[in-house]
Amino acid sequence: MFAISHLKALRALYRPAPTIAAIGTLCIAGIALAADLGGMHETKVAALLKTRLPKTPLTKVDCEKIEGLCEITAGANLFYVNHGARYLMIGRVYDMETRQDLTAARLLEINPDLLIGGAAKANAVAANDGEDSEATTPVAGPGKLTSPVRPVALNLSGLSTDGAIVWGNRAAKQSVTIFTDFRCSYCRALTNVLRGMDVKVVERPISVLGSRDIADRVYCSKNQELALHAAYAGEPFKAPAACDTKGLDANERFAREHGLNATPIIVRGDGAVLEGYRPREFLEAWLRGAKS
Repeated sequence: MFAISHLKALRALYRPAPTIAAIGTLCIAGIALAADLGGMHETKVAALLKTRLPKTPLTKVDCEKIEGLCEITAGANLFYVNHGARYLMIGRVYDMETRQDLTAARLLEINPDLLIGGAAKANAVAANDGEDSEATTPVAGPGKLTSPVRPVALNLSGLSTDGAIVWGNRAAKQSVTIFTDFRCSYCRALTNVLRGMDVKVVERPISVLGSRDIADRVYCSKNQELALHAAYAGEPFKAPAACDTKGLDANERFAREHGLNATPIIVRGDGAVLEGYRPREFLEAWLRGAKS
């Protein structure tokens, strides 16, 4: 009896093999079908964009990375369209589950030397007297819609002390002003670097990723520095009472007027501007190079 039972068990083990093989075949077919659909979207979008944006040379079309959107690379520029290539979107895509700036990460892949922490490099939709609209690097001229060009130097004298969160070594010889967003991972990395340096940090939050509510809470906290680092770390901090946040409004206004639509932006004491995260060694050398 034991031998018979053993044989039956063995038969049961071998019997599902065709079923398992069929399931495996279906899975492979499903993967292949998904890949084919992705390829179909990309081919269709590329063809439509060649018609609608004839003067924009496309480097890559990727319709699989972000659900519902196709990521379009055109040289050093990045923008997005829907699968029908009817709607064009310029700016950054932020994954709220993983808390990642997908646009910034992609731009780093395109140009590893450009360690930016914010939105895609300025693309603009240009309307040219009824001619086809183009996604281009902003240019000045009649009939063109332009984006503000980020300056190589900034005069911060027009900003009052309101809106600034001062932390670090307040007595340090060197100081640096940073425009940041509390949902920007590169801003968090930058603040971690600056914490280990002998420098006075004047942080001016701006809401690029919809973080104004966090900025308000940090700014109104009794211990702003403690609240600031807690906010970057995603840790809870004591809810403060409401306070006057007009200084944060001034930060936002200054950022818009000067084309600061990506974070972080670092401003040296002499007004020199650096865009994006940089490691400690670079920052220390850069700060030492300030003109007196």
